[in-house]
Amino acid sequence: MGATRSDDSGREPASSDPARSVVAVLIAVKDLATAKSRLSAEFSGPERTRLVLAMLSDTVSAAGAVSVVDSVTVVTPDPLVADTARRIGARVLDEPIGDPALPPDARLNNAFASAAAVVRRETLGGGRSRHDDRVDIIALQADLPAMRPAELAQAYADAHRGGRSLVVDHHGTGTAALILKDSPGELEPLFGLDSARRHAESGAPKLDGHWPGLRLDVDTAVDVRRAHRLGVGPATAAVLRSLGWVDDASATTA
Repeated sequence: MGATRSDDSGREPASSDPARSVVAVLIAVKDLATAKSRLSAEFSGPERTRLVLAMLSDTVSAAGAVSVVDSVTVVTPDPLVADTARRIGARVLDEPIGDPALPPDARLNNAFASAAAVVRRETLGGGRSRHDDRVDIIALQADLPAMRPAELAQAYADAHRGGRSLVVDHHGTGTAALILKDSPGELEPLFGLDSARRHAESGAPKLDGHWPGLRLDVDTAVDVRRAHRLGVGPATAAVLRSLGWVDDASATTA
């Protein structure tokens, strides 16, 4: 087995600045019926469900362990995802009802944008405000089981002020995280096919930090093996262990 990562080692000192922005992490999750179809050759349907929920649990836990993060919100249409998120301390928003004919990526982006608006409105107590730049948004993928809290903390610290920044995934084409910092502007999520290029072309600069866990979103069996070797969170490790997952090349992660 790959070693379980240690979230405590990734904690950074808490901020004592009373004027700092509120930082809200948003995670949008599609329904489980269509989740991770590219893992079907390696995992059965029920096994994929368990793995998706475990990866979500580890992603939420790692994000919540970042001291500057004030809240983690999961937006989803799936009741099982919602129940799992609530049990681990995340806030849950129902995916907003939109055009049922929208493709999945459009629904995902609509969910992110709507959740960002809700969090800002509720945090500031009302509608649009001249203080909207006091609520920073981190839109995060749900399948980052090897992410360390310190990686997300550093990505947020490195993010450009006054707009959006992106963390490109390990494939170099997708977006692991989209960060809106010190800006009253909109999140403008463009997740989906070739999202890194589209986010960059829309004005979000790429962050260049060395964050292997943050960049490692899991879509394929190869990705599972990479995350396993890097060191996954306890929920994902437990599921893989129960499924007899063995990888002789696994490295020990402190």
